[in-house]
Amino acid sequence: MPKKKNSRSASGAGSIRQRKDGRWEGRYSAGRDPGTGRQVQKSVYGDTQREVVDKLAAIQSGITAGTFTEPSKLTVSQWLDIWAAEYLGAVKANTDHKYREICRVHLKPGLGAVKLSALSAHSIQTLYNKLQKGKGAEKALSPKTIRNINGVLHKALQQAVKLGYIRVNPCDAVELPRMEKKEIKPLDDDAIKAFLSAIQAHQWSAVYLVTLFTGMRQGEVLGLVWPCVDFERGTILIEKQLQKIRATGKYELVSVKNDKSRRISPAPSIMKALWDHRRRQYEWRLKAGQAWEDNGLVFTDELGRNLSVQTVYLQYKKIVADIGLPDARFHDLRHSYAVAALSSGDDIKTVQENLGHHTAAFTLDTYGHVTDKMKRESAARMERFIKGVKHGG
Repeated sequence: MPKKKNSRSASGAGSIRQRKDGRWEGRYSAGRDPGTGRQVQKSVYGDTQREVVDKLAAIQSGITAGTFTEPSKLTVSQWLDIWAAEYLGAVKANTDHKYREICRVHLKPGLGAVKLSALSAHSIQTLYNKLQKGKGAEKALSPKTIRNINGVLHKALQQAVKLGYIRVNPCDAVELPRMEKKEIKPLDDDAIKAFLSAIQAHQWSAVYLVTLFTGMRQGEVLGLVWPCVDFERGTILIEKQLQKIRATGKYELVSVKNDKSRRISPAPSIMKALWDHRRRQYEWRLKAGQAWEDNGLVFTDELGRNLSVQTVYLQYKKIVADIGLPDARFHDLRHSYAVAALSSGDDIKTVQENLGHHTAAFTLDTYGHVTDKMKRESAARMERFIKGVKHGG
């Protein structure tokens, strides 16, 4: 392979060349030798030019910000700060906040002082075991929380692997606590009838009706905008969700879970309920006049402002308590839709797409008990068919 000419990285962090062994080398200035006053040149290596460019860019960013530490001397705490500052730009605001809080509350106190290059699976395992047991005033953490903590650390360390700061990701060898699957509790037919009767005259009846019979998540329902409701075709495009940003305390429309929009075709009666709600909202708008906040949301208060997630939830809890179901969760409406759809004969792929699940396998795993019931009913129908054929013969 012919030797490539030296090239400069876009950030000006240093020179890059391809070595005779095929690997790439990037050189950067690490300051000046206090004895001679000469610049100290150091190198980073990678299998591809892109890998070296990324390493030099990270180094240059750290030098500019005054936070750069040579990889061999980096502590876990220092690397978590670099990772959060440089590699979380593409995540949603609440995810960014969640990751930083996990680093601050759990990872830095437990592992922050350890050298990144010396971090072992055993050290990580010890921390997780301690967090799961709890001690004194420290509450024991659930298996789910431990898995969330590990997810953040794994992402941070995987980036360190990509940059060549560590050879392997020690999180790969950690044993995580087993999560017990929570039992879903959808509303049965009698509960649904009672619920529908209770919300009939409620100001936000359309919110609960749409949630129950489309399976949309609460944030998706509250973030629905009128341009996404197509009355002519009888469809709803779900591409945004209303979310309260923890860092600011304000509500914003953000992309849906998994960043994957979907289009659903609700029952005609649900589209009619939306049409009736639109007329009601128009009356609110006329009455409010200039005080109306025109944000395009389907579900608003009488001044056009978005509905509070907490308020909608508390109103729901009051409704279900009044009909004798105090333990019912808002998310149970979504489960109720899924169970009703499968029980009525919808195929698993359709239900998966309507719910916005990542895979049909996840839908099957969540609602497997329903499909078992469907299989038994199918067997019973086949038995009746067999008996009918024999009798006819």
